[in-house]
Formats: sequence, C-alpha cells, structure tokens
Amino acid sequence: MATLELTHLIEAGAHFGHLTRRWNPKMKPFIFMEKNGIHIIDLKKSLGLLNQSYQQMVESVSQGNTVLFVGTKKQAKGVIESEAKRCGMNWVSERWLGGMLTNFSTIRKSVKRLQNIEKQETDGTFEKITKKERLFLTRERDKLKKILEGVETMGKLPGVVFVVDIKKEDIAVKEAKRLNIPVFAIVDTNCDPDDVNYMIPANDDAVKTIELIVKHMADAVIEGLAKFKERRAEEVADRERARKEHHEESDQTEEKKVSKKHLKRKDRKEENIPEEKKDAEETETSSEN
Repeated sequence: MATLELTHLIEAGAHFGHLTRRWNPKMKPFIFMEKNGIHIIDLKKSLGLLNQSYQQMVESVSQGNTVLFVGTKKQAKGVIESEAKRCGMNWVSERWLGGMLTNFSTIRKSVKRLQNIEKQETDGTFEKITKKERLFLTRERDKLKKILEGVETMGKLPGVVFVVDIKKEDIAVKEAKRLNIPVFAIVDTNCDPDDVNYMIPANDDAVKTIELIVKHMADAVIEGLAKFKERRAEEVADRERARKEHHEESDQTEEKKVSKKHLKRKDRKEENIPEEKKDAEETETSSEN
C-alpha cells in the first residue's frame, strides 16, 4: 500500500479551505479552526478518510469495478488525464456532457460517430469528398475528440466515479447517485459531504493537493487491479483443479463399473457349468482326499 503522511498534506497546502462566509455547515466536523477569514481543515481527519478511501478503492477495483476520473477545472484536468491513463481507467477532463452516465447509450452513439469519422480518414473516403465536406468532418472530429477522448474506450458504465470539486462537477455527482454508483471525491469546506460516498476533506483548488490525492487514488486502482488479476488466476486454477478431480472421479467410477461387469460375467459362467461337470469335479476332489 502506498502511504501518505500528514506532512505530505501540509506541504501540498491541503489544509486551506474556503472563506468562512462561503462554508457549508455540514463540513464543521472536518474544520480545525478559522484563520484570517479562512477555514483550516483538520488534516488528521483528512488523512484518516484518505486512507479509508484508498482501501475502499482497492477493494472495489479488486472486485472488477472500473473507475471514471472526473475533473474539468484547469488545476485538475492535466493530472486527471495522466493518472487515469497511468492506471488504465477512463476520464473526463474537458466538459461533462449531460447524460454521460444516465443517457449512456446516446454517448456511445457519439463515440461511434467519432470512430466512423476517424475510419473515413484512413480508408480513403476523405479523398472522395469535397474540401468543404472534409473541413466540416475534421472540425466535428476535433470537437468530439476533445470531449470524448477519455471515455472512447468506456464500453460500460463505471463501477466507481472519482471527482475533484463536487460543486463544479455537480451534474456528474447527481448522475452517479441516481445510478447508485459510489462517488469518491475531494471535498472542500464549501461543499456538501452528503453528496459523496467516500470523502477526502481537502483543498480542491490547490494544484499540489489535487496532484497528491489523485496520484494516491490512482495507486489504489493499480493495487486493486493487481489483486483482481490474482483473484482471477486463483479462480482459473480452482476451476482447472475441480475439472481434473471430476475427471479422475469419472475414471474411477468407470473402472468400478467395468470391474462389476466382469464379476457378473464370471458369476454367470459359474452358474452355467453343466451338472455333470460339477459332479465330476466333486468326485475328483473326493478321490484326492
């Protein structure tokens, strides 16, 4: 398990909350103090919840769930994309399209449209159309690519959504909640913690804080994937072992059947010995005695 310490959070500026007048009262249990009109987050609680979120992320991914990383603000988009790629998951770092989760089939149609345009570029179709049509398709491709690049390979709904700034990504959070998809998130002092399943109280505006936490959660995904592969390998081994045992049992059963059949045949032969032969054998035995 990758570990983070209190000093890492302090150095990243994770303890700086929002202006006191912008706070959400539900965040009171996670606020350490007020200083110069700004709420200071209790990083001991943050660290505990971060570790809890890490472990839960590992467990969720180890069960075969995929993760969608979401963060479209400028401080988050770079690390959201790079860390999602590093752990092999999907991401949204540009604009969140309404219905990306709740109207998933429509989003898949847009992805297929993008793939179709890209195919036309390589199969020679672009050479057969006018310059104006080619320009129109190129612009459409660029627009779709920018928005859908991170979800182009997402063939099904994610099992988990990780969010940076739940106020900005409120539509994504609402869609996930509607579909009962667990939400992990960095939650600042101006947010409602009830909107997420696994919260990490921290500064969601500082680049260093965002990078630190997103990378940590990506490490959790990688650890979960390793456990998932181990579990799959064990399941395959168990199935193979069960198959061999079943095969051996079948062979033993067949051998018993053959043995019983042989004994029955022997008994039948003995029953069919003529009476004269039996008398002769008995007389011969008596003479020897």
